[in-house]
Formats: sequence, C-alpha cells, structure tokens
Amino acid sequence: MQKRHTDRRRYFSEEAATTEKYFIPYVSRFVNLDGASVLEVGCGEGGNLLSFARMGCRVVGVDLSPLRIDEARKFFSQEDAAGTFVCQDVFEYAGDGRKFDLIMAHDVIEHIGRKVRMLCGLRRLLAPGGRLFVAFPAWHMPFGGHQQIARSRVLSRLPFVHLLPGCMYERVLRLFGEDEFTVNELLSIRRTRCTVEMFESAVAQAGYTVCDRQLWLVNPHYDVKFGLRPLRLNRLLSSVPYVRNFVSTSCFYVIKDVSGTVS
Repeated sequence: MQKRHTDRRRYFSEEAATTEKYFIPYVSRFVNLDGASVLEVGCGEGGNLLSFARMGCRVVGVDLSPLRIDEARKFFSQEDAAGTFVCQDVFEYAGDGRKFDLIMAHDVIEHIGRKVRMLCGLRRLLAPGGRLFVAFPAWHMPFGGHQQIARSRVLSRLPFVHLLPGCMYERVLRLFGEDEFTVNELLSIRRTRCTVEMFESAVAQAGYTVCDRQLWLVNPHYDVKFGLRPLRLNRLLSSVPYVRNFVSTSCFYVIKDVSGTVS
C-alpha cells in the first residue's frame, strides 16, 4: 500500500492540487462555475471539492464512510473553507431541496454495479442545464483493479494482475497475504469494473449524452502523485474499442441529460 493511502491529509492535498490544475479548467468549459453549486458523489476526504470552495462555489460532498466524512469536515475546517458533508448513500440523498450545476463522480463509478441506476438517480439532483463530470480508470489499464491499495508492496506495484481469471486472482491476493477486507474489496472492484464501452452504454441507457470525452495515456493526477506530465491518448487509439481500455489510465467525461427531465 502506498503511503498516500494511509496518510489521508496528504491524499486530501494531492486531490485538491489536481482539481485546481486539471479538473476545474476542464469542467469550466461546460459549466459556468461562478457561484455554482457542486456536488461530489463518493467525496472521501473532500479534497476534490476544496478548490471549488475556494473559488466561491457552494460545495456538498456525500460519502458512505463516516470516517471519511469526519476527515472532510476536519480538513475543510483546517483550511478555513466552507463545505457541507453528508454521510449517506447518494441514492437516498435528497439534497435538502437543492439542485446542482455540477455533479462530480471521480473514481466512483467503477465501484458501482448498477451504473445505469446511479446515473438515473443523479438526474433528480441536477439543476436545469447542469452537467455531470465522471472520471474513472479503464478496467484493463495496468492498475485498473486498484491493486495499489494492496498491503503487499510487491502486489501493489504489480501491473495487470487484476486481469487474471477470478479464481486465480483471488489465490494470488491470498498468496501475498492480503487480509479479508482487502481481498473482498479488490474482488468487488473486479465485479463492478468499468470500461469505456460499458460507461458509454450506461450513459445512453440512462438518457444522457456525452458532451466531451478525454482519454488519458498519463492520468493528470500522476502529475501531483509522481511528477509525470499528463498525456492525452491520441485520437486514433481513443477510437479503437477494447484496445483503448488497456492504455487509458483515466477517462474524463462531461455528460448532460437529454431525457427531457432536465434541460
């Protein structure tokens, strides 16, 4: 397990830096962020929301983990930033009557089995003209299985191991001494994995359309984490089904509702 996965203050700061440098410039092409209301689904410690809050957006984070919500409140307080954090399943979150100009789901949808249901459920929280920003690692990319969270230093740095057949993958996890929680978490991600094709199918089924898609050969977050310069996947590789999943370390989408429920 990498140190950033145990040092949550560091994780918070890294997320905030990536948001300021990359996420905000990207989404601001599609959403007017001046005084915008922003909701993050699966907000964790809230690092992605800090830069939005600093620029005057009204930010709300929803997460299932009480620990993460407590940390989000603590870290925002330390930064003297305003934000609301709710420990709840987003499917049950009513938004207190609020609608959001931007809803973010960063590294979340690959953990969701019923992706169409999730996208449909978020529609009720979207303001007229609002947009969803969804980002996820393509399943087939070297660390698409999130094996970097493994406790074994070797396993956490082993690319493509998650692509083994399920029973073999589980044996490998146990062979490296992973505890039951980590084994279950990694196997769960294997079941709920997301590819470009799966996500775009879910978008269409849920009544949305893609405003923009950007596939990354080098994830922008790697700039902050590893000092690597972000690199977009070229247009040719981005257009090749299946193959693109092996080389897309992050997939950025901005989508909008076209069902008639939200204009």
